[in-house]
Amino acid sequence: MRLYIFSILVFLLFLTTSCHRQVIIDDVPFSVQRAIEQAGDNRQELEKAVTHFQAQDDTLKLQALYFLLENMDNHYSADYYWKDREGRRIDFDEFAYPDFPSAVAGMDKLREKKGTLLKQDTLYRDLETISGTYLIDHIDHVFKSWRSSYAKDIPFEDFCEYVLPYRATIEPLQDWQEAYHERYHWMTDSLRNKPLKTVLAYAGIDYNDWFTFTFGKETRDEPLPRLGPNHLLFREKGACEDVAALEVFAFRSQGIPVAYDIVPLWATSMGAHFMNTVFDKDMQPVHLDVTTGTVVDHELPREPAKVIRQTYSAQPGALASTLDEDLIPYNFLRTKNYVDATAEYWPVRDIQTELFGNVQDTSVVYACMFSGGHWHPMWWGRPDSGRVTFTDMPRGTVVMPAHFRDGKLVPVGYPTVNGFNNELLLRPDTVHTRTIEIHEQDRYLIFRPGKRYELFYWDTQWRLVAEKIAPENERVLQFDNVPRNALMLLVPEYSERKERPFMIMDDGTRHWW
Repeated sequence: MRLYIFSILVFLLFLTTSCHRQVIIDDVPFSVQRAIEQAGDNRQELEKAVTHFQAQDDTLKLQALYFLLENMDNHYSADYYWKDREGRRIDFDEFAYPDFPSAVAGMDKLREKKGTLLKQDTLYRDLETISGTYLIDHIDHVFKSWRSSYAKDIPFEDFCEYVLPYRATIEPLQDWQEAYHERYHWMTDSLRNKPLKTVLAYAGIDYNDWFTFTFGKETRDEPLPRLGPNHLLFREKGACEDVAALEVFAFRSQGIPVAYDIVPLWATSMGAHFMNTVFDKDMQPVHLDVTTGTVVDHELPREPAKVIRQTYSAQPGALASTLDEDLIPYNFLRTKNYVDATAEYWPVRDIQTELFGNVQDTSVVYACMFSGGHWHPMWWGRPDSGRVTFTDMPRGTVVMPAHFRDGKLVPVGYPTVNGFNNELLLRPDTVHTRTIEIHEQDRYLIFRPGKRYELFYWDTQWRLVAEKIAPENERVLQFDNVPRNALMLLVPEYSERKERPFMIMDDGTRHWW
C-alpha cells in the first residue's frame, strides 16, 4: 500500500512539473522559447525568471525579460583565469584586498610562490551562465530607477535598448546596480532642477575627480579584455573603452538612456576610440566624452572610419544577420548588435564606385580604410551592375573596395577619395607619368639624412616607384616616372607603419588621407 501511494505521489509530482514547464513554454513568444532551449543546463535559471515575472501584475517587466532573453544569444563575457605550469587553476580574487595596489602586491607574491603563471582565456555565454536571481534583481533595480527618472515616458523599445541592458560590452558579469545607483544618485538629484547638458558636464567633473585615464600612461599587464563594472570602481582607472563603459553603468543606474559608441578605426590616423551618447526625454542624442576637455557635444578630432553604436538587440540591418560569419572579416562586422551612428558625428555621403569586371557575381563588397600599413574593412555594400554603394561614409577619407576570401582581403576596385567637396576615383595612369617633389612638413614628415625612402603607388597592391636616400641639408625628395592620378605612400626604412597615403595634384598640392 505504501509503495502504491508513493508511486502515485511521484506520478503527480512529475505531472505537475511537466504541466508547469508546459505552461512556461506555451505562454512565452517563440523567440524566447528558442533562447530557453539554447540555455542547456542553465534552462531552469531562465525559467525561474520567467515564472517570477509571469506571477506579477507588472507586464512591462515580463516584456523586458523577454527582450533580454530573446537577444541574449549575442552576448557573452570574455574572461580568463591563471593556472600553474601543471595546468592547475590558481584562484585569485582582487576584490578580497582593500584596494587595487594591495591586490597587485598580492598577485606579485603569488607569482613568487607559484613561479610562472599561464593565462587561460574563457568565454561565458550569457544564456548558459546568467542566473534567474541576477535577472530578477537587475530588472527590479532598473524599473525602480527608470520610473523615477526624466526618461520614464520614452518609448518602451528605447528603454529596452539603452536603459535595461545589464552589460556594456563583453565584460565579466557582476552585480553592479546597487553600488552604482548609490554612487551616482547625485545625477538624479541634479536633474530635478538642472538641464541634462549641465549634468553631463558634472559627470565629466566627477570622472576627473577620481578616475585615472590610462591612455598614454600605462597598459594593463593582465589580459582582461574588458573591465567589469566593479573592476572600474575598485581600480579607479582604465582606458577609453573602460571609461565609456563606466559612464554606461553610471547613467543606466539612474534610469537614464545611454549608448556605448565606438570608432573602430580612425580613417586618417591610427587607433580607435570609445565614447557615449546620452538621450534626452525626447530621445534626442547628446554626445558625451568625459576624457576630453569639451565633455558635452564633443566634436571628433579627425575623420572616423565609422562610428558604431552598440545595441543590446540584434539589428536586421547588420551584415551578420544575413551573411555567414566565415564570409565576414574579423572585426565588429561579425556582430549583430549595432547601428551606424556616423552621420551624427561627421559629415557623410553615400559613395558609389566601379568594380573590376570579374567580380560581378560577388554578394558583398567591403569598404576598406588604410591604417597601420594595411587596409581594414570598415563597412560593406552589395554590388549592382558593376558598381557598389557604401552608405554614410565619412568625408575626407579614402575608401578601397575589396572581397573577403579565404581569410584575406582581395581588391575589387580602385580607391575612391570621398572628399569634403567631391569624389575622385584613383585609377593610376601609368602611361602619362610625371616628376613629383615631396617636401618636408613639420610634425608629419621630416627627412633623416642618409636614410632610405621608398615611394609606392596603389594598383591592387603597393607597387614601388623608386627609392631615394635623403641627402644632407635637403628638405625635398624628387621622384620621376610617377603615375598620375595615383594614391601614393612614402615609407622610410625606419617605418613604424604610421605613414599615411597621399596624392599630389598637378599643381603640386599634396593631400594626406
